[in-house]
Amino acid sequence: MLANQTKAPDFKLPDQENKLHKLSDYRGKWVVVYFYPKDNTPGCTKEACGFRDRGQDLLAKGVVILGISKDSVASHLKFAQKYHLNFPLLADPDKKVIRAYEAWGKKKFMGRDFEGIKRITYLIDPKGLIFKGFDKVNPLTHAHDILAVL
Repeated sequence: MLANQTKAPDFKLPDQENKLHKLSDYRGKWVVVYFYPKDNTPGCTKEACGFRDRGQDLLAKGVVILGISKDSVASHLKFAQKYHLNFPLLADPDKKVIRAYEAWGKKKFMGRDFEGIKRITYLIDPKGLIFKGFDKVNPLTHAHDILAVL
């Protein structure tokens, strides 16, 4: 994970509607950048719906939510529409941003080792610095956990 108080790597990625988002566009706001393995999987759906459901609470605190996975723009659109997600899901099929945020690496699932996206989140402060990283994420309570830090 990237260390607290380091400059968050800037990026430029398309969302589910193919609109480009740059981290630098959000300077002056708190930003949640959360990395998740795959659209429409149980844990990722619970996490995304948690952000959807707590979105107004986060917005009231001036927080922008950005989800990132290696899924395509089309996959993100279906996922966002199916679950009425009210925040951008950014497509990083080349994994450049995922790697820059150290969210790619060895994982274990059902006794099998493989490389994949780690479920981690960064809370970035209005100056563009990493305020806190979350690497032990519970998809059911994650949005609430971030609110508690704010």
